[in-house]
Amino acid sequence: MGTGKRAAPQDSAMANGATTRDGDVAVPTGHAALKPGDGDPGTGNLMIINMGPQHPSTHGVLRLIVTLEGEIVVKVVPDIGYLHRNFEKIVEDWAYPGIIPFADRNDYLAAITNELVVCLAVEKMAQVEVPPRATYLRVLFSELQRILSHLLYYGTAGMDIGAFTPFMYAFREREWGYTLMERATGARMLYGYNRVGGLRNDVPDLWLSELEKFLDFVERQGWPEYMGLLVENQIYVERTKGVGKITPEQAIAWGASGPMLRGTGVPWDLRKTQPYLVYDKFTFDVPVGQNGDVYDMLMVRMLEIKESIRIIRQVLRALPGGGVLTKGRPILRTRPGDYYSRVESPRGEVGVFLVSDGTGKPYRLKWRAPSFCHLQLIPLMAVGGKLADLIASVGLGPDIVMGEVDR
Repeated sequence: MGTGKRAAPQDSAMANGATTRDGDVAVPTGHAALKPGDGDPGTGNLMIINMGPQHPSTHGVLRLIVTLEGEIVVKVVPDIGYLHRNFEKIVEDWAYPGIIPFADRNDYLAAITNELVVCLAVEKMAQVEVPPRATYLRVLFSELQRILSHLLYYGTAGMDIGAFTPFMYAFREREWGYTLMERATGARMLYGYNRVGGLRNDVPDLWLSELEKFLDFVERQGWPEYMGLLVENQIYVERTKGVGKITPEQAIAWGASGPMLRGTGVPWDLRKTQPYLVYDKFTFDVPVGQNGDVYDMLMVRMLEIKESIRIIRQVLRALPGGGVLTKGRPILRTRPGDYYSRVESPRGEVGVFLVSDGTGKPYRLKWRAPSFCHLQLIPLMAVGGKLADLIASVGLGPDIVMGEVDR
């Protein structure tokens, strides 16, 4: 309840994200309060610069307002919203099946995962049974998507600190992997492949054998090359060890998940701790880091590539026959109530909270995006380090996709 008092104009401006002018740079009101001498001791000369919104150091349309003392970062304020599409409000007028392809656009590097979490929530609400083959294939495609997403992360992790060759090696396998995705789903990036009740179609003939060849190549040739080119490169190690460190307590307090959380040493993975689909039937490890720096966060993702290959091989051995979509068209008049579904995406926990009023469309939808939580950790990772280390922290730590941040 309110106190009946109006906020002071300055407080209202700060709450609404108002900006003031400082030279040619628009900065939030909170920055205007900075004075020479704030932050680390030194000459007392502060400079405020824009990093973005179109800048090679950002993974998407992100603006960072950075306060520097020399080349030491004193303060960082992320400025988001450049990709806002009003996703959560728009889908209140859409039937549940129509939400699936729109959810693809949130994290366009893990579209399969995004549409899966919507289907799981609606299937829970409408009590729709999914054929066993579809459930196993959902695991397979989720892990294949994880491999392709981590390969892009690996390639850009090198480019962010000046190494171009690893990017080309990563895209060699990504091209092969996206070709496989296209043959099975009909699209290379935004699939609309999951359906309420299963999958749109089964995989083509000989597709599974081609997938095995891909996995063999990545495991036996690609992965060792990735390690030798970048991860074990002494220059890369020097640029990333001890950079962008966060503690397990900080990661938990700010809602981190996925490789960002596991890089601090916390072994939390929804596939193990809150199993969904049939992940509890498979054997795999959960890689964790020790130091919470960006090097450990890269290592977690690299080891997850091997674990995803391990899971897919188990799916291939146990894949049942039968159809991939429930028989008959389900009438999606869901039970009134609140429903939450979450999955382990390549970036962390993706969740969808649905409020149903018993009709065929949601009364309310709230999307839980891991990149949004992780972006808030950038100031903790960057303050006190050098400007060049800020670029490493943004690119190598959270693996941000701005589509799911802004929504």
